[in-house]
Amino acid sequence: MRHLIFAAGLALAVTVGNAAAPEVPDTMLAAAIDRAGGPEVLSIHQLPVPKVKAGEVLIAVRAAGIGAWEASTREHPGERARFPMILGSDGAGTVAEVGPDVTGFKVGDEVYGGGGAFDAEYVAVAADKIARIPKGIDMTQAGALAISGLSALQGIDDALQLKKGEAVIIHGATGGVGTLAIQFAKLRGAKVLATASSEEGMALARRLGADVVVNGRAGDLGSAIRLFAPQGVDAVFGLAGGDALERCIDGLRRDGRGRVAYLYGMEPLPKPRFAMRMVLYSFISGADELRRLNTAVTAAKAQVPIAAKFPLAQAAEAHRRLESGHLLGKIVLEIR
Repeated sequence: MRHLIFAAGLALAVTVGNAAAPEVPDTMLAAAIDRAGGPEVLSIHQLPVPKVKAGEVLIAVRAAGIGAWEASTREHPGERARFPMILGSDGAGTVAEVGPDVTGFKVGDEVYGGGGAFDAEYVAVAADKIARIPKGIDMTQAGALAISGLSALQGIDDALQLKKGEAVIIHGATGGVGTLAIQFAKLRGAKVLATASSEEGMALARRLGADVVVNGRAGDLGSAIRLFAPQGVDAVFGLAGGDALERCIDGLRRDGRGRVAYLYGMEPLPKPRFAMRMVLYSFISGADELRRLNTAVTAAKAQVPIAAKFPLAQAAEAHRRLESGHLLGKIVLEIR
C-alpha cells in the first residue's frame, strides 16, 4: 500500500512494509590515479557509477581496506592499466543493485569482499567475490577483512596445515594479516610465538592471544624460540622478510616436518633450506572461501584491528601513512 507524505512542499512516496531502495546516482566520487607514481598521484575524481553486468552486484561502499599491495599497484599499474584507475582491492558496504543471474543477495544486504575498485562511492563486483558481514564485525572492520582474512586463514589452514598442540612462529604479527593469523592459529589449538617491532605491537599481539611475544628487532629471538619450543617449532608464518625471519626459520624442528609459509610479494624472500617445506602462496577468493572465513571469524570471535581511518578525500594521505610502516592492523578509507 502506498501513501503520499507532503513535507516542505515536496511529495515523498513511501511504500509501507517494503521501503524503496535509495536511487543510485549517475556519477560518484572515487580515489583514482591518472599515472603511476607516489601517493601524490592519487586524487578525487567524479566518475560514472559502474553498470552491473550478469553475475554482479553494485555495492554502495562504506569502507575500503588499504593493504601494502595498493602501493605497488599505484607505483606499477601495468601496461594494460586504463586511466583514471580506481584503487581499492577490498571493502564493505550495502548492496544497491543486483544484476541478472545473481541469487543469494538482495538490495540492502550488508556485504564485504574483494575483486573490485573499492576506493569509490560505488563498485560493481562479481557476486561470488562477496559475502554477508559476519556477526560481531562492524562495517569499518569488514572493510579491512577480506584479503587479510583470507590470507591469514589460508596460510594457517592450507599452507601450514597447523594442528592442535603444534607450535608456530608468526613473524610480523601486527599487520592486517598477522593480527588475524594469531587468532586463527589459537582457534586451531596451536601455541603461538608472535614477533612485533614495538611495545605497542607486542601489547596488541598479547591481547589477541599470542602465548609468547618477542621484539623481532631488539629482542633475543633465538633464546625466546628455544624456550618456547626446545625441540624446534613446527611452523613459521613469515609476514616480513629479512634477518629476523631467517632466525625464525633457524628455530624449526630438524626432522623434515618443519614448514614455512610466506605470502607472494614479500621481500626479501627467505633462503631455501634443506629438509623443510617452504610454501610461497597467494590468497584465493570465492564464495566457498569467504564462507570458510566467516565461519572462522565467528568461531574465534575475531577482532579486526584498524591501524588508522581516513575519509575518501584523504586517500593520498592514507597512502603516505601506509608507506610510513609500523601499522597495528590495517588502514581503512571511510567512504560515506
